[in-house]
Amino acid sequence: MSESTSTSEPVADQAPDGRLIGFRRHYLWRAIQCIFQVLFVLWFRYRATGHENLPQDSGALFLSNHQSFLDPAIIGLSLKRPVSYLARDTLFQLPVIGWILRNMYVMPINQKAAGTESLRLSINRLKQGYLVGIFPEGTRTRDGGLGELKPGFIALARRSKLPIIPVGIRGAYRAMPRGSFLIYPATISVHYGSPLDPGKVEELCKRGREAEFVEYVSSQIEQAIQQASR
Repeated sequence: MSESTSTSEPVADQAPDGRLIGFRRHYLWRAIQCIFQVLFVLWFRYRATGHENLPQDSGALFLSNHQSFLDPAIIGLSLKRPVSYLARDTLFQLPVIGWILRNMYVMPINQKAAGTESLRLSINRLKQGYLVGIFPEGTRTRDGGLGELKPGFIALARRSKLPIIPVGIRGAYRAMPRGSFLIYPATISVHYGSPLDPGKVEELCKRGREAEFVEYVSSQIEQAIQQASR
């Protein structure tokens, strides 16, 4: 995928030695981020911790719990690099929302068909230096707790071999629980956890160990949620 300076694609920054060090946020991302930062700090007393755990010279895969529609904004709000998410392709057909998604690095996924194209695009973006966000529960929580994870992220882990960051969100369920169209005042926090151990990830990526990998990731997301709670 070629790089562009349009609003739909970021521009790569490189160190003098050629290493990829991330992407600049385009004007739309910066504008929306600034607006949301003010709103979230005032309305939700938003806090984010764990930035020291994020890689500075490569892409990374974010695996997070899913509490509400606010989660993508919560994760990317304090970052200087944009986060690219997967979202249902039907959302791209909605007026205004579809335009925003297309211009905010969101990748469409067809939940009724094989996700080979989404997998290919996600891997390309990871290798190009994007932060790619996934909610492995596959849907928003019904009770605020971490639900059962789906193993789809394992294909990305096997093929990208890039850092995997567990992300914990706290308070978003109270702010906008599933089924609610209203946003309530609540304290929201997010924690970017330590990258998963590369050696352990390599072992768990082997065929037949998918269940162990899911359990490991689930435990790491739980720890990140606990850190966010503190």
